[in-house]
Amino acid sequence: MAVLTPGFHGRPRSEHSLPPGQYEVGDFPVLSAGPTPRVPTGTWTLTVTDETGRRHEWSWAEFTKLPQERPTVDLHCVTRWSKFGTSWKGVSLDTLFADVETSAGFVLVGCDGGYTTNLPVADILGGKAWIVHTYEGAPLAPVHGGPARLLVPHLYLWKSAKWVRSIQLVTQDVPGFWEQLGYHDRGDPWREQRYQGDQ
Repeated sequence: MAVLTPGFHGRPRSEHSLPPGQYEVGDFPVLSAGPTPRVPTGTWTLTVTDETGRRHEWSWAEFTKLPQERPTVDLHCVTRWSKFGTSWKGVSLDTLFADVETSAGFVLVGCDGGYTTNLPVADILGGKAWIVHTYEGAPLAPVHGGPARLLVPHLYLWKSAKWVRSIQLVTQDVPGFWEQLGYHDRGDPWREQRYQGDQ
């Protein structure tokens, strides 16, 4: 017979559908690999560079004039917490890629502070990803990636790179920061793709 400490009930159960190994949180934990960059929107730019070197670039003013979407999504962190029903505002990657001609299969996302992450193109187009600048109706705080971060909610949160500044299209997959340290190249939470070697 199991003996439990009085008052201990384990982690709370969620009314939402949780990926395997996850638990629900009400707050928004802050996890970063280094110091928090603080970039004025007046100097912020975003570039998309195709495999031929052709660049598409937006200033903050140009970026915020693009068509805006308001996704409400669930977040799943590889450290095992999940947060449900988060509300954002930003620009779909489909909008940013509308004039980009490419046959590349992957992107390498670059950020202030030197962070990078890699993704298949198929995981950022088709209404699956955004560059967001607003969280729960307020400008995105620097600790959560402001002024703008990538949001790819169907993958583990490390793929939703904070402080995003560049998206480079590449014909061969190039591991990013955490991927070079042993994290999975794709990061599907429903398949528990946490580390290299996970299916």
